[in-house]
Amino acid sequence: MSRLSAIWKHLPFDSLSVSQWRRRWVAKEPCGFGKGDSGQGLRMWIKQVLNQDLAFQHVKIIYPTAPSRPYTPLKGGISNVWFDRFKISNDCPEHLESIDAMCQVLTGLIDEEVKSGIRKNRILVGGFSMGGCMAMHLAYRNHQDLAGVFVLSSFLNKASAVYQTLQKSDGVLPELFQCHGTADELVFHSWGEETNSMLKFLGVNTKFYSFPNLFHELSKSELEKLKSWILTKLPREVEGQNE
Repeated sequence: MSRLSAIWKHLPFDSLSVSQWRRRWVAKEPCGFGKGDSGQGLRMWIKQVLNQDLAFQHVKIIYPTAPSRPYTPLKGGISNVWFDRFKISNDCPEHLESIDAMCQVLTGLIDEEVKSGIRKNRILVGGFSMGGCMAMHLAYRNHQDLAGVFVLSSFLNKASAVYQTLQKSDGVLPELFQCHGTADELVFHSWGEETNSMLKFLGVNTKFYSFPNLFHELSKSELEKLKSWILTKLPREVEGQNE
């Protein structure tokens, strides 16, 4: 039998306050990332937006939960986040200590899928907001042989370690699928555009979709585009093709 393909999704939130940005999601296909909520919370949010589960007959989806940690933008309050930030801005240093520690944890999840028989070129990683940022660090700094990366309402800091790594890379890089709402007041649309432009300049094949009047949230049309892209990157394999 053909093995299930694996995709990673992580959808965490960069929140201004826990009450204001209540809905967040974390997903894994085989890995997902999210902030402020649980993996199951993300799954339910996606189901609410799509009016059905995000599901594929030949793709394994994993919804992980980010660990609880003090989060500086919440004045040190405890939140489920993949890493810490000094502030929610694209013009400040990255908190590389926490980012790198989580990359090691998530690498363990990828390794588990590979040991189970999933080839790395059949794995996608991605996420919403902070989860998308985490996915870009994971793939472009640590696992450049993955099938692709998807990020929704996400950004990289101007001096990101991701850019520094890619400046030294000369191989084929995972394709990037990126969506962003033009009305996002937490992670500005321009931050997403700048991230996409930099990654394209550094050799990444990118797709960028803007969604008018969409705030820092998910939309049905966005998720439908993502679903189509996933099927393009992870088509059903012929029996015995991956033996």
